[in-house]
Amino acid sequence: MVHTMSIIDIAREKALEQGKGLNQEELLQVLQVPDSQLEEIADIAHQTRLKWCGPDVSVEGIISIKTGGCPEDCHFCSQSGLFESPVRAVRLNIPELVEAAQKTAKTGATEFCIVAAVKSPDDRLLDQVGEAIAAINDAVDIEISCSLGTLTREQAQRLKDMGAQRYNHNLETSRSFFPNVVTTHTWEERKQTLDYVREVGMEVCCGGIIGMGESLEQRAEFAVQLAEIQPHEVPMNFLDPRPGTPFADRPLVPQGEALRAVAAFRLAMPSTQLRFAGGTELALGDDGTEAGLMGGANAIIGGNYLTTFGRPMEKDRDAVDRVLEGGARPGLNLNITPVGQKQNSGHGVLYDTIKSL
Repeated sequence: MVHTMSIIDIAREKALEQGKGLNQEELLQVLQVPDSQLEEIADIAHQTRLKWCGPDVSVEGIISIKTGGCPEDCHFCSQSGLFESPVRAVRLNIPELVEAAQKTAKTGATEFCIVAAVKSPDDRLLDQVGEAIAAINDAVDIEISCSLGTLTREQAQRLKDMGAQRYNHNLETSRSFFPNVVTTHTWEERKQTLDYVREVGMEVCCGGIIGMGESLEQRAEFAVQLAEIQPHEVPMNFLDPRPGTPFADRPLVPQGEALRAVAAFRLAMPSTQLRFAGGTELALGDDGTEAGLMGGANAIIGGNYLTTFGRPMEKDRDAVDRVLEGGARPGLNLNITPVGQKQNSGHGVLYDTIKSL
């Protein structure tokens, strides 16, 4: 009689003990674990994170220098100029960027990300980013990352020379589901940019969004595809349906499903920085965010995101502090689906990062 190992045993032996990522079939099993095993698989993911990443939790601030008016049609995004959503194109000036970086550093964040909603940067935008990086480096000690769309190899080299340490370019979803999300460019185009970034010596930051209509099989596929590009960091977003976008009416990701996804991504990439990003407070709620940090994640974007409101930076810091102090595992509230009740506050409009950081 052949004894088949349970997914709990496989995760413990492969990811926790050996530091090897689970394969697609195994990750699908993680995404399908019953509620009775969720806490156990989350704990294995947490122990894997502690063993292969260490105990530290990273906090990052984020700012957009060009918001709205993007020519791409990413169906989840209110920055597209192709949808009737309330974000409109604006640019922020260098002193404001420096002030935002200083405020971000005061919260204890170690990284500051400059983002522009463009398909790819032109020379003028790269000049502006170069000025911003120089000014921020003069004023504050913080690592700078950028997210400016697709790059040529020459543009990647230029950003590296300017002092950008990391580049964010999300694949967003699995290769098989991508055409349902974006039609104005391909998954392969995005991956090419990531290859250029790695070639010039910048760190790769690449993640995506959970809950855009993909199947659990495609979620497992996505985790494996991310693992293959060996990113330094993976931002994990949960869909926050934006008014005026094609995904406006999609349901929120239930908390238990979100926690399974966090565990699966950690078990796919034992030593990668896994960062909570947009929609975390909606899918997980306050207690769930801490549960996620005790269930595989080890980084967080504090405060607001690009076009959506997050929690106050102080609440994120408090959550991180409680996790670092080794507090009791928060209750997972598995019966509450979804935890985050979407607030119709009317703030689907452009948020002002400067005021909120």
